[in-house]
Amino acid sequence: MSNVRVIYFLLAILVLSACKKDDDFYNLSNVEIAKTYSSEVVVDWYELIKTLTKETPGFTPPVAARAFGYIGIALYEGVSIGLPNKTSLSGKLNGLQYTIQTEDLEMYHWPAVANAILNQTTLYFYSNTSDERMEAIMDLNNEYTSKYQLELVPEVFEASQVLAKEVADNIIEWSETDGGMNGQFNNFPTDYILPLTASWKPTAPDFSGPLQPYWGTNRPFLLANVDAVQPVAPPIASTDENSLCYERATEVYNVVNNITSEQIKIAEFWSDDPVTTATPPGHSIAIANQLIVENNSNLGEATEIFAKLGIAISDAFISCWKTKYETLYVRPITYINENIDPNWEPILSTPPFPEYTSGHSVQSGALAEVMISFFGENYAFVDRTHEGRTDIDGTPRAYDSFIDMAEEAAVSRLYGGIHYQEAIYLGLEQGYAIGRNVSNLDLDN
Repeated sequence: MSNVRVIYFLLAILVLSACKKDDDFYNLSNVEIAKTYSSEVVVDWYELIKTLTKETPGFTPPVAARAFGYIGIALYEGVSIGLPNKTSLSGKLNGLQYTIQTEDLEMYHWPAVANAILNQTTLYFYSNTSDERMEAIMDLNNEYTSKYQLELVPEVFEASQVLAKEVADNIIEWSETDGGMNGQFNNFPTDYILPLTASWKPTAPDFSGPLQPYWGTNRPFLLANVDAVQPVAPPIASTDENSLCYERATEVYNVVNNITSEQIKIAEFWSDDPVTTATPPGHSIAIANQLIVENNSNLGEATEIFAKLGIAISDAFISCWKTKYETLYVRPITYINENIDPNWEPILSTPPFPEYTSGHSVQSGALAEVMISFFGENYAFVDRTHEGRTDIDGTPRAYDSFIDMAEEAAVSRLYGGIHYQEAIYLGLEQGYAIGRNVSNLDLDN
């Protein structure tokens, strides 16, 4: 064989080997191909989303929870196409009905799909963020886009971008009909008139009007998370010293007046005030991200965790806000100042909306049940959400289980002086029910 033929022969072998390698890489005979990738791209995006939630104007807890819901659903809808044993949420969530025609699945790279969806949905839901943070969004997208362009053949990269855009477009369009669109621009609607029958009143220090009074009428992801979980009414508002209402207020008064340093630490750790932090929903996202990293969860697992968690905490705020604005129950600071001690002040600033039920309780209960469904009832973990903060004691806190965590988050509102017993414990039950409803979503083929 001539030298020229030898060279051509060797080249042919190299080409065939390269083609064989590519064919093996994109061959779906390996089941659940999306699960073969790490969750790195998802973890990095959610770290940025936490920062955006903290720094973007108007991202109050309900607004943040809604954004987490739709972003998580879009992420899952894209990546789940590459999970042969998983099914779409279309037809399972309230009002979500769509279909997508896909190419051969080996034409997609699932981390690239995830990155493009997270980029598009984050840009959409955080459209009013600062120029600096908008640049951070673009930088993160460019980092992963450049990485994938180098790794992939152009056809696979482009197909992944097209699929991601189609999924994100469908979820964004659906989101615009739920009643909460652009909520960050209208947290305090001026057309809301507080009923004369309300015992709730605007509270110190700002005495602002009620935050998101219509939020409870938004479309939930699961109807049962609103219709089937509403708690009994709170104790009748009464100034009678023998009433349950007075008894509950006295309990808050005594707890705050005899507060321990550990209880103050707990109250501040779970306060999660907007602007200072990524809000209580952001605390939930932080815990999920920590556990995904701790367990080395793959891309498929991470996307399902964030989808179900997003659904649960978004519905938690719709459900809780429905309860709040139907009961319009008085806050401890108002009741105690008017009936027990005019100079009393709580440990935490009272947020500008009615008392019953506790948003912290409802969303923490929902978080707990979703995490249990993925990691188990007796999963012990350390919450590092506030590690490094200097304005409070952000020392990581250890929990024996997710219920242990939820109960501490809930009771922190008693220590803070802003909720009564019923709002805390019935709120937890409301949240547990929501979390179970979401966990029971059957996503298996």
